[in-house]
Amino acid sequence: MTIVIDARWIFPEISGIGHYTRSLIAGLARLESSHRFLLLFQDPAIRDRTITETGIAGHPAFQTRLVPYGLFDPSNQWRLPWLLLREHANLYHAPNAMLPLAAFPAGRRGRIRAVVTLHDMIPMLFPEATPKARKTRLAPLYRFLMRQIARRADGIITVSRASRNDITRILRIPARQTGKVHVIYNGVESKFQPPPDPPVMPTPDRPGRLLYVGRADPYKNLTVLVRAVAKARTLCPFPIRLSIAGSPDPRYPEAQALANSLGITDIVHWTGYLSDADLVRTYQQSDLLVHPSRYEGFGLQVLEAMASGLPVLSSNAASLPEVAGDAAVLLEPDDEDGFAVHLTRLLADPAERARLRARGIEQARRFTWERTATETLTLYNELLKTS
Repeated sequence: MTIVIDARWIFPEISGIGHYTRSLIAGLARLESSHRFLLLFQDPAIRDRTITETGIAGHPAFQTRLVPYGLFDPSNQWRLPWLLLREHANLYHAPNAMLPLAAFPAGRRGRIRAVVTLHDMIPMLFPEATPKARKTRLAPLYRFLMRQIARRADGIITVSRASRNDITRILRIPARQTGKVHVIYNGVESKFQPPPDPPVMPTPDRPGRLLYVGRADPYKNLTVLVRAVAKARTLCPFPIRLSIAGSPDPRYPEAQALANSLGITDIVHWTGYLSDADLVRTYQQSDLLVHPSRYEGFGLQVLEAMASGLPVLSSNAASLPEVAGDAAVLLEPDDEDGFAVHLTRLLADPAERARLRARGIEQARRFTWERTATETLTLYNELLKTS
């Protein structure tokens, strides 16, 4: 059987969807299977990099194809179905919310099985929190496409129970079809490991190092984090610094403007885009991950931090309790006073940080990309039995 995975979701700068796609490919390559896997790319440089990063060079079951059109090119909707037919595809997996609708009839089973991974419903849940996103600006079209995709897909993968509940409700999936929505958790790569020696305690000469990893969309709650840091600076017996992993987003300048108005630009720093190695190092050299997000489909940064031995202070919204378990301190997402008090307490309490570090490492071991790939391959096989 031929399984086509759309690797065009891997962009030059690796984001959450690209990370998922790359890690799934690497996990599948380590499993025994009689299938042929065909990976679609548009950019030859990204193709070559992915082949190296996933270890599939020379793998007899894996092939790649370059296509001269992008995911959002209108011609993708009619050219990709022809490619799937030419390649004798039996199953097509879209790692994010995009299907070539012409290849998958509505209301009946087509000759090619379709699997789509829907990571979250954020644009439909919080349109006011993503006002500059294309999905929000084109909300009626996006809503129509999402419901068409959910109707036409033979299998829907999502990454948490919270997301599954949102998907079935918002996309109006009939009760008789909710069984096609499968929760398959993300994993964490083995490169995320604790440092040989945990960072020393903050002192008047050594600032407490806070870390945020993620985007700046309003639902991420960066303004709450900035206010909490400003308050914590007056509570801590030592200086603190906040590193925001990533580049400032010109669409959402609120956090930068707030830091400026509060007079704390000297302690709030945007790192710019971080490579995988730099991100690992940043986790290892920090004292506390602070993540006040109002919503996460999964929350991979929480898992990566715990695997890296970094204690976590997070919100209790959506999927985050599923990922964090009892290995993090969880608060209401808009409780800026609570975040200020608890980040101060955790920075100053070595025993509690050691406890969270140990519990976090244990919790992270439950999430592996091998498990993600195994459960995904099982879904492929189940769907292919009916082809």
